[in-house]
Amino acid sequence: MERVILARHAESELSVRGALNGDPRARGGALTATGRRQAEALGTLLADDPIDLCATSEFARTRETADLALAGREVPRLTLPELNDIRFGSFEGKLLDDYRAWALSSGPGADCPGGGESRVDAAARYAAAYRALLARSEPTVFVVTHALPIRYLLSALVEQDPAARVEPVPYAEPYRFSAPQLERAARRLERWCRTPAFA
Repeated sequence: MERVILARHAESELSVRGALNGDPRARGGALTATGRRQAEALGTLLADDPIDLCATSEFARTRETADLALAGREVPRLTLPELNDIRFGSFEGKLLDDYRAWALSSGPGADCPGGGESRVDAAARYAAAYRALLARSEPTVFVVTHALPIRYLLSALVEQDPAARVEPVPYAEPYRFSAPQLERAARRLERWCRTPAFA
């Protein structure tokens, strides 16, 4: 891989309600009408980019976003479970504010109650996804994933570790990075996972 273009999925039925979904088997994750327009607009923004591979998480909202953004283009697909959203455990289907209250009061290594995932485990998984993408032979890879893996990547590139409070990431907006930038971000995430702490 020489270059990666990352985008968060477009607006979904669940996200417009503020409902959490970290289980790809859950129903109701289709894009809204607004989300479909966002995904089509993303396709316009990518029209001049050569794309050799499209990678998505296992979630319907990422696959639907990719389908609309790449409509009319023959691009091979790859599903990477490592790109999945964080697992929310007992907060699955509940409101984001409920999870945020728990997250702000818990350390990075704390497993989310009810079989959920810690921020450390999620960050390690995202770093592994970036390593898998870096190992690909296709020059340009388009990735549709979720807010958290993109935010962790953006923070790492400005020398910031994951934080307890996560800044939002816009829907269906492309972020372009070189392979060396992705490598640098993966390395920083891996280093943080060895000695995790929130500033």
